[in-house]
Amino acid sequence: MERDLLGHLPVIVAVARRGGFAPAAAELGMSPSAVSHAVRLVEERIGQPLFARTTRSVALTEAGRALVAIAEPALGDIAERMERIRAVKGRASGLLRLNTSRVALTLALLPVLTAMAERYPDVTVEIFTDERLTDIVGEGFDAGVRLGEMIAQDMVTVRLTPPIRTAIVASPAYIGRNGKPKNLGELADHNCIGYRLLRSGALYRWDLLEDGKDVNVATRGTAIVSDPMSARDLALSGIGLAYAFEPLLRPDIAAGRLVEVLPETSIEEPGLFLYFPRRASMAPKLRAFIDTAQEIGRASSRASVHSSTAV
Repeated sequence: MERDLLGHLPVIVAVARRGGFAPAAAELGMSPSAVSHAVRLVEERIGQPLFARTTRSVALTEAGRALVAIAEPALGDIAERMERIRAVKGRASGLLRLNTSRVALTLALLPVLTAMAERYPDVTVEIFTDERLTDIVGEGFDAGVRLGEMIAQDMVTVRLTPPIRTAIVASPAYIGRNGKPKNLGELADHNCIGYRLLRSGALYRWDLLEDGKDVNVATRGTAIVSDPMSARDLALSGIGLAYAFEPLLRPDIAAGRLVEVLPETSIEEPGLFLYFPRRASMAPKLRAFIDTAQEIGRASSRASVHSSTAV
């Protein structure tokens, strides 16, 4: 391939990854016309269309898929090696793209991001909050954060939180009007805030314990959300019962804004983990994030032990 085409390959890869010229232009900091020009130039030199365009979508042709399959890993390898060279001279640098759920950002990432900003000012961490289980490799992310049970076995994982207990809560106002459920069977008589699984489209069945055994309870109510933080907000407003991670609810429970019900039915999830392909851990920017997260995790564990001992 002619040398002057190499500079346009990141544009081709960005259009393929983002599924359009405008989003690729926004990602690259270019104008849509410049992106279109770059694509057209490569297509003219290759002699084949790389994208099938309609007024509503942009999709790779067979030739486009073949080119992206070669160019994307090669560009990633070049970027990683450049970051290593810069890291040898001093600090990690570059754009670190993380895919995470909204609740993981609140429960696990905020202290890590704060420390990263202080220690590695040349690393920009882009957080994409997504309630779907995204293919981080295919979507161009460096790493993701999810519950341990949701992560593919071929990924490397780093624990970010200890196991997390779930809880059912409601506001004092709701309980004043409707009372507390005394057992799981009585959940059917309450307005339960539903949770839509975006990947499958199904309504999540609350995962609970009954007589020491795991049960999945179907609920019904007047509101459905797509993330636990929204369920918490609706519970605070007095709409109904919410099911979410207890650490997310803890400040509101302590302040009396929410009341936990049926605590004996709560389960414990394995906790939140950073995950990434094995090869990605060699990138200095991700290595810096991993080291920072692990250091903060150790400090948090020591603080928890000290607090328990003091009590």
